[in-house]
Amino acid sequence: MNTIDRSRGYDADVSIIGGGIVGVSTAMQLTRRYPGISGLLLEKEPTLAAHQSGHNSGMIHAGVYYAPGNLRAEFCRRGAAATYEFARRHGVPVEQCGKLIVATNDIEVERLNALYTRCRQNHLDPQLLDEAALRKIEPRIVGRAAIRVAASGIADYPSMTAAMARLAQNGGTQILLDRRVEALHEDANGVTAETPHGSYRARFAIACTGLMADRLASMCNIELDFRIVPFRGEYFRLPASKNDIVKHLIYPVPDPELPFLGVHLTRMIGGYVTVGPNAVLALAREGYRWRDVNLGDLASIASFGGFWKMLRKHRVSGLAEARNSIWRKGYLELCQKYCPELELCDLNPHPAGVRAQAIMSDGTMVHDFLIRSSRRSLHVCNAPSPAATSALPIGAYLVEQFEKHFAASPSLVFSGKPGVSAIDPSEAPSHPA
Repeated sequence: MNTIDRSRGYDADVSIIGGGIVGVSTAMQLTRRYPGISGLLLEKEPTLAAHQSGHNSGMIHAGVYYAPGNLRAEFCRRGAAATYEFARRHGVPVEQCGKLIVATNDIEVERLNALYTRCRQNHLDPQLLDEAALRKIEPRIVGRAAIRVAASGIADYPSMTAAMARLAQNGGTQILLDRRVEALHEDANGVTAETPHGSYRARFAIACTGLMADRLASMCNIELDFRIVPFRGEYFRLPASKNDIVKHLIYPVPDPELPFLGVHLTRMIGGYVTVGPNAVLALAREGYRWRDVNLGDLASIASFGGFWKMLRKHRVSGLAEARNSIWRKGYLELCQKYCPELELCDLNPHPAGVRAQAIMSDGTMVHDFLIRSSRRSLHVCNAPSPAATSALPIGAYLVEQFEKHFAASPSLVFSGKPGVSAIDPSEAPSHPA
């Protein structure tokens, strides 16, 4: 890493806080858009993509589930194409294997038909399969009907984050690891980030901090009408003898009232197959196991009225998720609905992930991206799945917001003129209404 130049009174023009795939994508695209701008990325862990970006199913989502016209649908559809292109261009492992959403009862068939309509509204090319057609293409999967979405696939998101980081560094961004931001101080001229290794000052800041998003926003005096609540997603890995159990990604039909997609079979880039995730309330923001408990995190959740309203609304499903987490047979039964040959001995340990879910003060779960701003900072306050798939268009959108709010500021002085986006302009998201 290069030594920071403090001769101008600033460590950087823009500091990006958070080294997950969204933060790194933003850093990369900011330097592409503004050659000569000085960027500084601060990541609290010793590696990039250490949390949500590195603990997920590796899925490239096509945009099946999301309401047409919202940021989530827009980012996902454009992000899938951009992810395939970026991965192939930069040598990141990727595979377009397609996805099946399988209905196993009458209620799910009804929901599946609604999803088929949603797919068409989101400009996908879905294929509706009956029971015989499903069995023909996936002999070991059972169901009444299914939707096949060919655009879905899998990618190695940690490797993609690393590739983006190299491009960001080549463009002039410095990346500092082990820099936990413990305080942010915003004034009329800039933003100062305090870390255990010293303070770093920039003219502007962009925070992409996932599980800590509400805390960083609060430091910049952004009114919090939401709170981040962590949900752990637990996975199992199937034995090598079942690496060929499916050719596609296999998903159940989700409950439309919940933002989680259910326990699914996922072919992974490494050649093996995982089962998961569930969605269990975590006892710490980085609580990857039941024994990971943080009393401060629990107190923060418990003091937020919106959490209790959410809990009352979803208490039945929440108790079921907790039961199946503790009782492995219950977890297995979720999988056996569409893959009856699976047995308890097939469920081998695999690392869990923790998802940051924004809950509003009225108890509703935020289903879309939530981005807030202060005078000198932008904050990604909710970046739900498919944030990894959507990382390129999210980064492009944040650069657009930077231009809208900050780039005309006379305090921002750097060499060069606006350059090009890191993704093809045809894939860049339009401004939402």
